[in-house]
Amino acid sequence: MLDKNRLPQHIAIIMDGNGRWAKAQGRERSWGHQAGVEAVDRITSYCSNLGIKYLTLYTFSTENWKRPAPEVAALMQLMFESLEEETFMKNNVRLRIIGDVDRIPDYVRESIQRCERNTSKNTGLTMVVALSYSSRWEITETMRDLAREVAAGNLKPEDITEETIAKNLRTNFMPDPELLIRTGGELRISNYLLWQCAYSELYFTDTFWPDFDEHALDLALEDYQSRERRFGKTSEQVQNNQ
Repeated sequence: MLDKNRLPQHIAIIMDGNGRWAKAQGRERSWGHQAGVEAVDRITSYCSNLGIKYLTLYTFSTENWKRPAPEVAALMQLMFESLEEETFMKNNVRLRIIGDVDRIPDYVRESIQRCERNTSKNTGLTMVVALSYSSRWEITETMRDLAREVAAGNLKPEDITEETIAKNLRTNFMPDPELLIRTGGELRISNYLLWQCAYSELYFTDTFWPDFDEHALDLALEDYQSRERRFGKTSEQVQNNQ
């Protein structure tokens, strides 16, 4: 039974399996991506109702630019069409984007940035879309930023700490995810939030993303709640709040 008093603040999801879901039904991969958008709407609404504060969705990785050009173009168009600002406002959801947005087509980037601005004062769930994102890209960019600060004399190398790095990551506006879910049966995290997921609980399911629903999320959350989060401590220390 799900305990709604012990939910994670932040859930990150690798939404995998759209193309394979479509192929299994004899349809084009694009049909699977469209069904995946419907799953995003479903899970975002449910997380919002549960009181989850942050939901980060791995939408398009930097490696995905290697896919066939027609599929990439279709994905970008789908992203543009699925940004229904009215839905964000109605559900009090704030949109944030992380990733190398300079690579995104202008019409998509402008639409996303407009939606970010117009939803910035919403106080419910923050939906973070990782678009043209990879963790190695993010960490590399952060190291470059810190190197420039050192070169300018604004920062000493010995003053760089884990906290310094975390504050300069693209995710510095939210806590690290307590739970990382990957759908589609693969057992890897694919260059996603590598720094941030150092202590995340990992949950893998064979369910393809278009079929991932409220019940499937409940199963992931129940599994999360069954685990003891020790952060290097012993069970006895955790139980005694040491």
